[in-house]
Amino acid sequence: MRSVSGIVGGEWPRSYDGQVRDAYLANPIAQRAVRIVAEGAAGVPVYATEEGQDAAAALLRQPGLVEAVAAQLLLHGNAFVQILGDADGLPAELFPLRPERVAVEPDARGWPAAYLYRAGEAAMRLPARDGAGRPGVIHLRALNPVDDHYGVGSLGAAAGAVAVHNAAARWNKALLDNAARPSGALVYDPGEAGAALSREQFERLKAEMEAGFAGAANAGRPMLLEGGLKWQAMSLTPADMDFVGLKAAAAREIALAFGVPPMLLGLPGDSTHANYSEANRALWRLTIVPLARKIVDGIGAGLAAWWPGLTLAIDLDGVPALASDRAALWSQVTAADFLSADEKRAMLGFGKAEA
Repeated sequence: MRSVSGIVGGEWPRSYDGQVRDAYLANPIAQRAVRIVAEGAAGVPVYATEEGQDAAAALLRQPGLVEAVAAQLLLHGNAFVQILGDADGLPAELFPLRPERVAVEPDARGWPAAYLYRAGEAAMRLPARDGAGRPGVIHLRALNPVDDHYGVGSLGAAAGAVAVHNAAARWNKALLDNAARPSGALVYDPGEAGAALSREQFERLKAEMEAGFAGAANAGRPMLLEGGLKWQAMSLTPADMDFVGLKAAAAREIALAFGVPPMLLGLPGDSTHANYSEANRALWRLTIVPLARKIVDGIGAGLAAWWPGLTLAIDLDGVPALASDRAALWSQVTAADFLSADEKRAMLGFGKAEA
């Protein structure tokens, strides 16, 4: 069975809803990774490069808009932003639609003609463009080389690692419920050859063990054995303990799928980056800034139908995590004696100095 995101069936949930519940709602690594990236993208300052276009930039500052779009692109690979107009026909609000509820309706040539939004039994058809050729819905999507209309998110790639990590967590919980180890076994010593417990005796002994000695509440409780029974202590072998390393490896794979350095999620054993600051800069350079640019450029291209020549940009000078990069650039430009003052200002993003 194939979902919108192009994922094929396997041993873990294949539907987007099931994967979101397993990853974002039930897995701390996946949820924190998505939150770090989405909240970071929402915190990047956005501005219009030309005068008279501040209203367009203000639309992207709506509370929760960029965060929701960034999370949808990470998880689903698609983000559908509906443009709601005011009485004058200008965009007044950008509303992110839940991507799993949206289906693309292509025309005869394969281009999107409308978007069908389903919520329960209700369905609403949203034209891709109005009578003036202006977009009604802005579709942002992550690259999917095998689909013309839908992008692919990171959730499907992380599904296997999420399933392993969640299974390891359940295993740990079961071990804690049983004193964190298989405590041992009751061995029947018949005393004479051929003797064995009857079925009734075995079932009674099993029930009494479960009621009186199993579980965290009975941890350490002394055991009284009748004649013919002896206790054989047991412990986990090194092979049984492999799930600990498996869980850590799965956590790093989840972080990798969402583009977050494992060090920033507190995962042990990761030495890719020399220190926390370098890992944080890598997160912003390789994940958050490209995602923020994709969102701003995509929405800006859609809004250009109302503001011709609109160019929205992100202000990297307003990102504290990249302060060291800016300081290095300023030092390099300042030390370049062969450049004029105006050339230096241009390289740093400033206009010419006033006479």
